[in-house]
Order: sequence, then C-alpha cells, then structure tokens
Amino acid sequence: MKNRPELLHIEEPSLEFRFGQRATYPRDGLYLFGPSDAGAVPRSIRYGFIGTPESLVCFQEWASQVSKFIPVPPRGRAAKGNAPHHVPFPGFAEAYFAHWSNKPACVINDLSEGDLRQKAHIGNRHEAIKELVDTYVDRLIAETRRLEDPPHFWYLVIPEFVYELGRPQSTVSKLDRVPGKILLSEKQANKMAYQSSLFAQDEKDAKVYQYEKNFRRQLKARLLDHKVVTQIVRETTLAPNRFPKAGTDQPKRRVEDPATIAWKLATGSYYKAGGRPWQLAGVRPGVCYVGLVYKQQPQGEDQRYACCAAQMFLADGEGVVFRGALGPWYNPKTKQYHLDAEAAHRLATTVIAEYRSKHGRDPSELFIHAQSRFDDDEWAGFRSACASETNPVGVQIADSWDDLKLFRPGDYPVIRGTALVLNERKGYLWTSGYVPRLDTYMGPDTPNPLYVAIVRGEAPILTVMADVLALSKINFNSCLFNDRFPVTLRFANAIGEILVAAPLHSEPMLPFKHYI
Repeated sequence: MKNRPELLHIEEPSLEFRFGQRATYPRDGLYLFGPSDAGAVPRSIRYGFIGTPESLVCFQEWASQVSKFIPVPPRGRAAKGNAPHHVPFPGFAEAYFAHWSNKPACVINDLSEGDLRQKAHIGNRHEAIKELVDTYVDRLIAETRRLEDPPHFWYLVIPEFVYELGRPQSTVSKLDRVPGKILLSEKQANKMAYQSSLFAQDEKDAKVYQYEKNFRRQLKARLLDHKVVTQIVRETTLAPNRFPKAGTDQPKRRVEDPATIAWKLATGSYYKAGGRPWQLAGVRPGVCYVGLVYKQQPQGEDQRYACCAAQMFLADGEGVVFRGALGPWYNPKTKQYHLDAEAAHRLATTVIAEYRSKHGRDPSELFIHAQSRFDDDEWAGFRSACASETNPVGVQIADSWDDLKLFRPGDYPVIRGTALVLNERKGYLWTSGYVPRLDTYMGPDTPNPLYVAIVRGEAPILTVMADVLALSKINFNSCLFNDRFPVTLRFANAIGEILVAAPLHSEPMLPFKHYI
C-alpha cells in the first residue's frame, strides 16, 4: 500500500448459518437456514422464570406469542416503501431449530410487588438497590442449589418501577421515601476504610456501600460466583398494552414492534441456553481477538487504581471474560490505562491457555484491541506470554466524533464499510452508515468513523479493518445487522461496571453470556 491517504470500501462480512449457508443479516440467515450450530436433533431450551405473579402473566403472554409466526408491522402512512430491516419472526422452533416451551422449566412467582415497591423506595439508595437485588439473588441461588438440573438461564421479569428506581441516578421524592435500617452514611463508611469502628453494627452496615447503586450491574455481578445466567426484561417490553397511559388506550411506554422484540429476546435466549446463532464466515484459522476492559476503582485518595479484564473472542463468536489484577493502571495525566509487564504477561498467559484448551494449540494471530495505546513495558509483557508461533498485534480503536466527516450525494450517508486508509498502520473506518441490504441508515445523525491503528506488531491494515468490521456483527444479545463498535470493545464499559459492582469472592473466568 502506498503511504498516502486512500478511500476505499471493505465488503460487508458474511455470517455463517446452518448447513454452511451464508447471509449478511442475522435475521435473514436464521429465517432461511437456522443457527450455525444446529444439529440433527433440535436443541432443548430450558429456562426458568422469577418475578411477581403479575410479571408471570406478562411473560406467559409473550412466551406464547413467540412460539408462533409474528408478521412485520404494517407500513405507516408516511412510509415511502417497504422497510427491509423488518423481517417476520417465524416462531422460535422454526428460527432456531429448537424446542420452545411456553411454560418455564422452573417458576419462582411468589415475589410480592408491594414488597418490591417498599424496598425500591428506601431513602438510602445503596440500601434500596441492595435490598431489591437480595430479593432476586437469594431466591435464584437457593433454587439453583436445590435443583439437580437447573435451567440454562432465567428470565428475570421486573416491574417498571424496579427499572426506573434501579438506575444509578434514581431518586425518590421525600413524600415517597421509606425509612431503611442503615443509619451509617456513605461518608462515615468511607472513613472506616482507614479507621475501624468500635461498633460491630457499623462495620456490618458499611458493607452496603461496597455495592453499586445499579440494579442490573449489581445483580449480574453477584451471580457470577454462582454461574447463574439471566435475561432481565421489563414487563412493559413483554406486554406494553397492559400498561396504558392514564386516560388513554395507548401504551405508557413506546416499544419496538412485536417481531423485532421477538428477534432480539429470542436470539439472546438461544445464546444463553448454550447455542450459537451464527458465526463469522471465512475467518482465518488460528485467529484470536482480545479486548481490554478497565474500570477505575480508587483506593482512598489514589485515583490510579483500576480493575483490568480481558474479553477473548473466537471465530465462532464465543466470548470469555478474564478478570485481571487490581493495580495502579490509570494515569490521571494522560487519562490512559496501562498494565505493568508482569500483569500484562499474566493476563495474556491466561487468555492463551484458554485458547489452547479449546483448540489444542496456541493461536497463530493474537489481536489485542484497546481504546488507548500500549506502552513499552505493557507490550513487553504481552509479547513474553506468546510462543514463537503466535504473532501478537496491538490495535487501538477509538471513537472519532470530531476528527472528520464524510458526506456523499443523495438522501443517505456514507456506506458502512467505507475506509479512509491514511497509511500502512492507521486509518478511519465507518462501521455505521447506509446498508444496501436494509436500504437505509439505522441511525439519527451523520455517522462517525472509528480510528483504527496498528500501534504494536505487524499486520496488514486492511485485514485489521476487515476484522473490526466483522466483529461488529456478533452481538448475540440484539440480532441487529451490526453494532458500531466491534464486540471486543462493544461491552467493555458494561463489563467493567459489572466487575466492580459488588465484592467478588473469586476470580471468575466465565463465558460472555453471564455479563449481558
């Protein structure tokens, strides 16, 4: 490649489905062929349910709905033509070649909505969220231990107020607040990290502040040690017509059409039950992708401390999360994260060992994706973990909101897959934009590119960009055409938040499905 800017287009990556058939849109492939891992016998989907009696009614209505054909929504009055991104949902069994029961394998439906509402309105938000999560987690753990063959995953259906008041910035008005049991303030609890209290109750109460004020993150984090997989969903998503706006027959909350909701939730369910809906087609043998995850976890006044984890993704789309060491990885001056040589070596060794256990050999290519660059000590640690047959490549992938804009004539923006290659090691890649298969751009604003740079090691820049484009298509939790970020970084922040949302008693090495 010449050392001058060049504008070109990278072909849309194909996905592989049953019988080796290919398509670019996940819904096309599942509708026409079925999942890539489908065998001669349909897979059994065993799921559980936990929620209130009212939540169970909503869930049963939806579970019955997805067992049947769901048409695409009718065209609106202002529509210019068909909407190609809409694909009818053929029914769970037809789409995934799997047995789907309208009734869960295990049901916990004795949670009280009144009790949940009482806990959600506790004035101390740390205590409120902890109490809410306790209600679900304690029952899930007890039931999982009791059952000889527990469900593959659990549908955790929550009332709307749990969602609204379970977010980190949620507040409760003074009139609606409920007094809690915790009298110790967060400031007092933080002081006890350096000076222990004379009172055992204070020490006990202080522990509530170790848990994140986020219902979803905390719940996911507290179930990691127990390897319980969940699919959290709101009642209003499953049965929007049951919750009308006051004085109207319109749903309180605007949601997507039933077919789209079915595609998203059903695909996530198939994945969490152990299935593989699709995989990347034509991936080079021996390639392994790793995304680095960081989350600040200050130790007192020291803002440098952060938790590091690695997400490993294979050609079939399976991902595993490895938690690394807590250390002074954050530099407040540069606002970048860097491991020391020992921590980098240890993390890479763990990743390669897991790859070896699955494939019987070391990877031939190890691409490490990060949002910041790699310093010398850090990269030396990564390299030292690799055998001679492994080529490690460090890739920086960063958002480029303000770097440049690219426009083209007509009604639609730049085509997805457009690449502005600056030189042999860096360039800009548009992972969002106009998609010919969908005949539209699924976004609100002018699409912005990702900055992609090979900062360590050697690899063709077009190969790296094509990989990034392909990795934007294996979000099994959505069944969308693509995400803007590759899966190596797509959930990085979310995973980081989960890893520090609650005290972990072990260093879990778990499949990606535990975190989404």
